[in-house]
Amino acid sequence: MASGGGSSEAELLRGFKTLAVARRDPAAAVYEVRLDRPAQRNALSPEAFAEIPRAMALLDRLPAARAVVLSAAGPHFCAGIELGGPGNPLAAPPGTDPVAAADGLRRAILDMQAALTAVELCRKPVIAAVHGACVGGGVDLVAACDIRYCSKDATFVLKEVDMAIVADLGALQRLPRIVGYGNAAELALTGRRITALQAKEMGLVSRVFDSKQELDAGVAKIAKEISEKSALTVMGTKAVLLRSRDITVEQGLEHVATWNAGMLKSNDLMEAIKAFVEKRKPVFSKL
Repeated sequence: MASGGGSSEAELLRGFKTLAVARRDPAAAVYEVRLDRPAQRNALSPEAFAEIPRAMALLDRLPAARAVVLSAAGPHFCAGIELGGPGNPLAAPPGTDPVAAADGLRRAILDMQAALTAVELCRKPVIAAVHGACVGGGVDLVAACDIRYCSKDATFVLKEVDMAIVADLGALQRLPRIVGYGNAAELALTGRRITALQAKEMGLVSRVFDSKQELDAGVAKIAKEISEKSALTVMGTKAVLLRSRDITVEQGLEHVATWNAGMLKSNDLMEAIKAFVEKRKPVFSKL
C-alpha cells in the first residue's frame, strides 16, 4: 500500500490544468479537489472530464487521503458542460457518416458519464461545497458526491430541457434517490432554478451556510471529523450505502452481514472499544 500511496502522491504533485488538488491542513487527512477555471465559471471541458476521474482514482489509492472535499474557485461552482470549445462532443467532422457520428457521440456520452461516476466510485467520502451557480453538468457532478453543502447564495438548475437535451450525465438517475421522484421530475422538466433554502428543503443539500467563508470552514471541519474515524469503517459504510441504494432491503441486509463478517475482525473495532473504556480518543489503523 505504501508504494501505491507514494506513486499517487507523486502523480498528484504533477498537477492538473482544470483542477487544483491540495491538502489544505497538514493536520487533517483531507484533500480538496477544486474546479479551477473561474474565468469560464468552471464549465466542464473535455480536459476536465479527463482530469476528474484521474484525481479521484489517485485519491482513492492515497493512504493520506481519508476524505475529499469538492469545491470551486471564483464566484460560481460550475456553469455546466462547455459545448463551444475544442473537443465539443456534439460536433462531428463534415461528411461523417451519420451512424458513425451517432456511435461517436454515444461513446463520448459514456466517457463523460464515467468521469462523474468516478466521484461516486472513489472509496473515500466526497463532500461537495457549492457556492454561486450550479448549472446542468454541475448538478450531475454534485449528485455523484456523498454529502452536499452550500452557501446561501447558491442556486441549482438543470438547464438541459431548455437546450433541447435530455440530461444524460447522471442527474435523472441519482436525483430521484436524493430528493424524491417528484422533486427530481419538477427540476428536470421545468428547468426551474432553485435557491439554497429550496435545495435544503428538498434534501439536495444537508445544510446551508451564510457565506462561502463559513461554507469552506464548516465543510473542512466536517471532513476532518470524518477523516478521524476508522478509515476502513468509513469506506465500508460508503460502499454498503451505495450497494444498498440499488437493491432491496433484504438484499442490502444480507450484503452488510457478509461485509461485517469479514470487517468486524479489524483492529479498529478493538481499539474503538478500548478507547471508549479508557475515555480517550481512538487511534485507528493507517491505510
